[in-house]
Amino acid sequence: MLRGRFSFLGLAALASLLLFSYSLIADSRSLPELKTHPLPANLAQWQEQNQSGDYFDAVEISPVGALIWSQFPVKIYVHSDRSSWLSLVQQAIAEWGQYLPMELVNRAELADILIKRELPPSGVRFNAETGKLELPRVRSAITQYEIFVKENRLTHRMSIQISPNLADRSALAAARHELGHALGIWGHSPLETDVMYFAQTRDIAPISSRDINTLKKVYQQPTKLGWQMDQLGHLIPE
Repeated sequence: MLRGRFSFLGLAALASLLLFSYSLIADSRSLPELKTHPLPANLAQWQEQNQSGDYFDAVEISPVGALIWSQFPVKIYVHSDRSSWLSLVQQAIAEWGQYLPMELVNRAELADILIKRELPPSGVRFNAETGKLELPRVRSAITQYEIFVKENRLTHRMSIQISPNLADRSALAAARHELGHALGIWGHSPLETDVMYFAQTRDIAPISSRDINTLKKVYQQPTKLGWQMDQLGHLIPE
């Protein structure tokens, strides 16, 4: 199984590190070839506005290609005991849902994206050279993925953790940002006017045209995800 992680460092002006574990799929079959999926309808209709550009060159490509969805609607499960927090996350889902079809499900095992209101892992590590524990800057949210075979398709699942210590305004910003990662933007923008800016800011940015330009480019990239495999790992015609 392949895993990766992106963290949103609330107090740091640093791009997040992409961490991979290459213990991929306990299955002897080879992976599908890289191939592009058709664009979802709303994303296909999107036209760049005011030549605003994008930050596609900052998007990381995983070992299986673009981390995109091809089966819609994308199913999302939100785990929280606070209705007000749930409403904030639903607002973020609705905003991104203008471009990619999504729906809420009532069971975690049905979800493509799992969102939890809980503290992200601390990331504390031991430095063998100094003999000391190294404490990273505080994470306000994190998105992680795993890749596996399901029903003879290479597929993935995203997991988002958002700190319960965030004020509502910041929680909404974090939900928007982490959903951007979970929908396929595995990278950060250098401009603070974009949702996918790499750090929290005083002014909370809405989803920008640059965010959607980038999302559309990501969905135009080839991927191994979503394709059926035969026993030799070849693509099976749909």
